[in-house]
Amino acid sequence: MAQADTHGDTGAGPTAPTAKLTLLTLTAMVVGSMVGAGVFSLPRRFAQETGVAGALIAWSVAGLGMLMLAFVFQTLAVRRPDLDAGVYAYAKAGFGEYLGFFSAFGYWASACVGNVTYWVLIMSTIGAIAPALGDGDTALAIILSSAGLWGFFLLIRRGVKEATAINRIVTVAKVVPIIVFVILALFCFKPSVFADNFGGADYAGSLFNQVRGTMLATVFVFLGVEGASVYSRHAKRREDVGRATLLGFLSVFAIFASVTIVSYGILPMAEIAELRQPSMAGVLEAAVGTWGSVFVSVGLIVSVLGAYLAWSLMAAEVLFVAAKDEDMPRFLGRSSGDDVPVPALLMTTALSQVVLVVTAFSDDAFSFALDLTSALSLIPFLLAAAFAVKIALRPRQEGVVGRSTRRELVVGVLATLYTAFLLFAAGLKFVLVSFIIYAPATFLFVKARREQNRRLFSPKEALICAVSVVGAVVGIVALAVGWIEL
Repeated sequence: MAQADTHGDTGAGPTAPTAKLTLLTLTAMVVGSMVGAGVFSLPRRFAQETGVAGALIAWSVAGLGMLMLAFVFQTLAVRRPDLDAGVYAYAKAGFGEYLGFFSAFGYWASACVGNVTYWVLIMSTIGAIAPALGDGDTALAIILSSAGLWGFFLLIRRGVKEATAINRIVTVAKVVPIIVFVILALFCFKPSVFADNFGGADYAGSLFNQVRGTMLATVFVFLGVEGASVYSRHAKRREDVGRATLLGFLSVFAIFASVTIVSYGILPMAEIAELRQPSMAGVLEAAVGTWGSVFVSVGLIVSVLGAYLAWSLMAAEVLFVAAKDEDMPRFLGRSSGDDVPVPALLMTTALSQVVLVVTAFSDDAFSFALDLTSALSLIPFLLAAAFAVKIALRPRQEGVVGRSTRRELVVGVLATLYTAFLLFAAGLKFVLVSFIIYAPATFLFVKARREQNRRLFSPKEALICAVSVVGAVVGIVALAVGWIEL
């Protein structure tokens, strides 16, 4: 992911000029953010839920839904050019400070949990030749992953410019193995196997349930579509934010759908469903031999490390901007002279460390972290989509530029319905676990309000807080008595 070189705001003293990002750099940021651990897990994730028919429908629904969200971010970048930090800023402008705070925290928390999936998958990949690492959830795997977490923290602390230079190279390097996988799989494609996989297996259930079961996986791989909007304050031209979002989305969508569909032509879906992660390696090994697995595994490590770098930067940026807007405690708004928001980055790494330890208690560490990442991101996405609808219906709000069109309203409504459906698809388990993470965040909101000598909650905010606390309590009880499991 590309990033601004310097803007030098340390929280005290003069502010240095903000470096400006080009369309190409912003597009690379979107691609770099989206292409990470998720794509390498797609064959198994889909084969566990659906056959070819369900996969085609799922990608059509996910593609259309995420395209609507991409259009939403494009529209909001143009209609509200005064708003920075994307998802968080839109929720705040549309629905008040407390929901804006929740959006910022949820988006940040989803990035932190997503970072954990990267380390779990790296350790699982190496675990194929080093059994002590297991599926990425053994004690040794957690120790090594922790070392990686804090190693990257020290790297990024050296300066955003240095970290970005590495990621520009990685963004290109990570895409090449995935494209090679698709090409090789097409050469080894078996029409008879593909036909047998078309309707799905007996365990997959109805077509609706098959499609529903894949939804969180598609959300995870598309996280990052909003990457350009998160760094909108660094764009050379504001309209490039929307263009980069669409270019990055369409490129990555084609790659993700291809990886899933061609895999059904290599192995029976029941066998794909039993592959260890990264399942893309197992599929290519079945197609071309052992070297295929090695090739994908090396590509995965390069890809995942690049995505981890991108998401660490984006997560810290959200906390940093929220603190600058006085919606987070002031200490999170401090940065070094090298434009690194060190307190926000430290908090990001710390939460990732906590979640990494929690995965040791999960039956499937990778799938748990992946689904939780998706679930945490849904509230911020839903609020952003609803804000686009609000602007379309009431275009004369303060800060709104230009005129509303019927197209904007339709796009906003479709994006809102899609994210609402995703919450339904996530199921009660991940909604409750999300509440457990969201509710304690209110302490940060309270601290920020006290720093400003302001009233802690308005009546509406108090109601929202009560709902989140009740949800968290129900979630904790559900975990304690075994109603839901990690």
